[in-house]
Amino acid sequence: MVLVIVRMEVLSEKRLELSQTIASLIGPIRMEKGCLWCNFCQNVEDENELYLIEEWDTQESLKSHLRSDRFRVLRGAMSLLKEPYRIMFHTVFQPAGVNEIGRRSDG
Repeated sequence: MVLVIVRMEVLSEKRLELSQTIASLIGPIRMEKGCLWCNFCQNVEDENELYLIEEWDTQESLKSHLRSDRFRVLRGAMSLLKEPYRIMFHTVFQPAGVNEIGRRSDG
């Protein structure tokens, strides 16, 4: 799976506008093929630092999302930022047996 973290430092007077734009995109992004999870967060110590976090099943699904109209709208909204956004991509793997960690033994 692929984890995407977009860090945004927004101008305080544009925070509401950017937040509303991203909030309107979250539902449709979650419905895209291959999207496992998508959420929009605010740093509790700095209200102008925002994060969009997405989890995709494959790199192909992510690439399709990055070519989508929704992502184009998101990039357009980035004009409201104080500084350029930072986007990080992380490939995540789940080792065999990891699901057993934390499970209680009954025997």
